[in-house]
Amino acid sequence: MSRLLNVASVAAVVMTATAMLALTEPGQASDIAAASVAPVVLANPAIAPQDDLTAPIVSDGTAMAAEAETAAAVSAASLAALVDATSMPAEIDDELRCLAGAVYFESRSESLYGQLAVANVVINRAESGRFPTTLCGVVFQRSQFSFVRAGRMPPINTAGRQWKNAVAIAQIARDQSWANKAPGALFFHATHVSPGWNKARIARIDNHIFYR
Repeated sequence: MSRLLNVASVAAVVMTATAMLALTEPGQASDIAAASVAPVVLANPAIAPQDDLTAPIVSDGTAMAAEAETAAAVSAASLAALVDATSMPAEIDDELRCLAGAVYFESRSESLYGQLAVANVVINRAESGRFPTTLCGVVFQRSQFSFVRAGRMPPINTAGRQWKNAVAIAQIARDQSWANKAPGALFFHATHVSPGWNKARIARIDNHIFYR
């Protein structure tokens, strides 16, 4: 009986050693490990693999339009190209209209960079804590913009190219989608006047000088 047990023990040792040698043989460990990995089973078959999860989800036309405008801002080769790629909103809200009006009346004869700098002055004022906190509040603040008369803007030719540019510039400034050449400016005046301001000069763009 003990002899049979000894033979069985020796056989078991030999089988174990053989298996270990097979595992350590070059090229075998990685194959065995790969074969031992169980296939991944999704708990919910409706959930797509990771590659599909990263695909864009299109819910409506608004999302597609927003993505298109973002792509245009990233790919635009110049400010002029970005202005051309910026669509006119179906409805212009009051804040955007006030900002575009300031651009139109103060700088429509300036370059696009000059118009963008003017738009940013209005935005900077609204965010500064030193002026009204809305864009319309800044534009209609008494004695700040000479085009405002009795708290109103003059009529605007909304069918003209200059108004379309002003609206586009206002959107670009509000979205901060193009670099402003007069960063942080809160004031500006035409080059033909000299108000003697004791303020930090930031830049001259076309016929305006900008200050902080």
